[in-house]
Amino acid sequence: MPIEILMPALSPTMEDGTLAKWMVKEGDTVSSGDIIAEIETDKATMEFEAVDEGVIGKLLVAEGTAEVKVNTPIAMLLEDGENADDLVAHTAPKAEPASSHVAPSEPSEATTPAQGHGRGAAPQTETGDRIFASPLARRIAADKGLDLSQIAGSGPRGRIVKADVETASPQTSTPVKSPTDTTAPAAKPIDASAVAKMYEGRAFTEIPLDGMRKTIAARLTEAKQTIPHFYLRRSVNLDPLLAFRSQLNAHLEKRGVKLSVNDFIIKACALALQQVPTANAVWAGDRILQLEPSDVAVAVAIEGGLFTPVLKDADKKSLSSLSAEMKDLATRARDRKLAPHEYQGGSFAISNLGMMGIENFDAVINPPHGAILAVGAGMKKPVVGDDGEISAATMMSMTLSVDHRVIDGALGAELLQAITDNLENPMAMLA
Repeated sequence: MPIEILMPALSPTMEDGTLAKWMVKEGDTVSSGDIIAEIETDKATMEFEAVDEGVIGKLLVAEGTAEVKVNTPIAMLLEDGENADDLVAHTAPKAEPASSHVAPSEPSEATTPAQGHGRGAAPQTETGDRIFASPLARRIAADKGLDLSQIAGSGPRGRIVKADVETASPQTSTPVKSPTDTTAPAAKPIDASAVAKMYEGRAFTEIPLDGMRKTIAARLTEAKQTIPHFYLRRSVNLDPLLAFRSQLNAHLEKRGVKLSVNDFIIKACALALQQVPTANAVWAGDRILQLEPSDVAVAVAIEGGLFTPVLKDADKKSLSSLSAEMKDLATRARDRKLAPHEYQGGSFAISNLGMMGIENFDAVINPPHGAILAVGAGMKKPVVGDDGEISAATMMSMTLSVDHRVIDGALGAELLQAITDNLENPMAMLA
């Protein structure tokens, strides 16, 4: 039977997308890895690769169709020996026309596990359960002597795809158990018409939610409903760091490098995660994953929302390298040109509103992270020294939001102390 090509989930939060452009037409022959379409997600426009080989028998969704739900059939693929007579009647899903703006395409990445391909028929196990696998995956499995019933599929509905059998072996082809589902309980939906009725007679503009705003609303609701937040607060004396930064920038000026306070904060947090390794962890449903590298996410505000690009191995990078990488990620985030692997992952995040004059605030944890640091503005304040004398110092407020399932109070305090020590002794961060 012809293979259904389904709308892929190109990111963990994607529920629907816009089919921005077809890169193939009916009758074209495609192989695994060929680019067949451009899909606009809630974050960016990504190239969609074929998983199976065959001939495009029918395109079910027109270019520019918006809000196509994940796992909706978008095309039919004919295998060897099949023709148009074998096509099952399908009707393209109805959807609103897409907006005139389509974000620039990003280079394709290895997204095979998220590719959307279905199958009308599949082999069965001895117990009668159907095994969903692509033809290419079945051929590779046969060549390698693999039992498909012992391989966990990473495609939609557990379908086994090429990547699953390529990495499997007769000794290791056992099902992979997924962490316990941590989906937030469904909240009672808000009646939009009832809310609008409250404001009858008052002037207002109705603003439809775009994909990014829907995702932010869902993720933050999930975070506050399911994560037991607690908060730790510290103030750090920035004067030693500001003086050290001024000296470094004077030396780096010829290289065109100018370090920001935020660059030092990123480095301080990355080192602290190494100094307190048990706090470098994420919640995985039925277990905690303790990470070895310091992969630090940094919130970047963009029009209509925000991104949290991740600086990987931040503890091992120089301040100038972190500064350049952060500038690049922030620029491409604002242009919505980040690839998913650049804003997914990490164990810890930083949200800095100090440059906007905010003195202190509490940030919401971005699951599955164990903690997020909210950074306020550095402000001149009177402080009492060890000798009892009062003097002025530049003090910066920090609030660490912590997932109590991952990090207990004492451990969180130890982490925040390490961050504070690094910031108040900036020269040690270069050692």
